[in-house]
Amino acid sequence: MNDQTSGVLPAESSRSGEPGGGPAAARSKRLPREQRRRQLLGCALKVFVAHGYHGASMDDIADAAQVSKPVLYQHFPGKHELFIDLLDTHLGQLQAELTHALASHTDNKERVSATMAAFYEFVSREDEAYRLIFASGMENDDAVGDRLERFHDVLAGAIGEVIADDTGQPMAASTMLGHGLIGMVLSAARHWSRLSERPDLTTSSQLISRLAWRGISGFPMESEG
Repeated sequence: MNDQTSGVLPAESSRSGEPGGGPAAARSKRLPREQRRRQLLGCALKVFVAHGYHGASMDDIADAAQVSKPVLYQHFPGKHELFIDLLDTHLGQLQAELTHALASHTDNKERVSATMAAFYEFVSREDEAYRLIFASGMENDDAVGDRLERFHDVLAGAIGEVIADDTGQPMAASTMLGHGLIGMVLSAARHWSRLSERPDLTTSSQLISRLAWRGISGFPMESEG
């Protein structure tokens, strides 16, 4: 009996016309829903990294995942939602790694060094997920902008608490210093990521760490009177 007469193929089927295809081969490629979702996210990350948000399409992502567009739309309503899902994941990872680094030492010089190392390790990751956060061309998108602002505020607040505890500076001033440090690190990291010939990861991290520490270690401010 022909298998095709027994019912409609499952929604998650591979594209027809390929060698070795057909209903049995298509069914063998079905994945559990959560596993398929992870696979789609991984493929979408590669497409967004390679083409940026505006240069990527749902067709590109479906092709990379080797699924039909209906399968892709079963999991994500559109490109924007897919991008936001990835952004939330990787922003959360970066925030967790940086806050862990801040809490990993009681000596502030070591805290600065560990935090810079964690940041540069994220930027140098093979998947280049940092491009979603810092080079997507989506900074003016409301949903993306809100998430980046919250990320900066949380991190600047965590840095500010360390500075305030150590120097006695008011929290408002310490948080402003935190934002300044973040801006310096992001600018240097963007530059580092674009270089064809660049200092190695350890050297780059140490350079920025030393610059940051020289600035922070100048506080508390000397009294003027």
